[in-house]
Amino acid sequence: MIKPPTASILHHFSSIEAPRVNRQKNHELPDIFFIALSAVICGADNWVAVEEFGKAKEDWFTKQLGLIHGIPSHDTFGDVFAAIDTEQFSECFSSWVADLAQLTEGEIIAIDGKCLRRSIDKASKKAAIHMVSAWAQHNSLVVGQVKVDDKSNEITAIPKLLSRLDIAGAVVTIDAMGCQKKIAQQIIQQEGDYVLSLKGNQGSLHEEVATYFTSPAIARSRAANSRWRTWAR
Repeated sequence: MIKPPTASILHHFSSIEAPRVNRQKNHELPDIFFIALSAVICGADNWVAVEEFGKAKEDWFTKQLGLIHGIPSHDTFGDVFAAIDTEQFSECFSSWVADLAQLTEGEIIAIDGKCLRRSIDKASKKAAIHMVSAWAQHNSLVVGQVKVDDKSNEITAIPKLLSRLDIAGAVVTIDAMGCQKKIAQQIIQQEGDYVLSLKGNQGSLHEEVATYFTSPAIARSRAANSRWRTWAR
């Protein structure tokens, strides 16, 4: 039986295994996620800001969650999110956002990769973090993200991200990096459509497509369609 979609944060994140964090003992893990996500949605961009937001809305959070020990400290938020399984959290997040988005026919999902600002750690010799994200245009939501492996690239991350999304009836757009046969086939298998950017990274394909659209036959077809539209008005 197919479960109806739900926007409940507590429902979607309840499956994450609790890490062994001493500060968490006074707080339920789903409550920590609920407060943190609510704060980030409202603009909080660090753990101190998350704690401040929680305290500013403590009465509401207590009513919603039945908090006994109040709002967790910023250290608790930081320790918990540093200790949880990020892969598991990402899957739960994608599931939650997918239910929120309620993908419909004609939705446009733009997939793109970005390097996270200030994520490089020269002292620890760690490279910058590169993420591939899926943006649902109609719903103005990031419906999923996947971290690109250090020794890999977007071509391997995109299929992983697509597998987490419900793209049936949607149009997926990807830049030239994702213009790959396997990626296009996966989108079709998941009952979606695609618009892929084409550049010179596909051998002679770019030249062949350019030649096709500038051929005399295509030019005549465009002219005929233009005359038909003018007549139809």
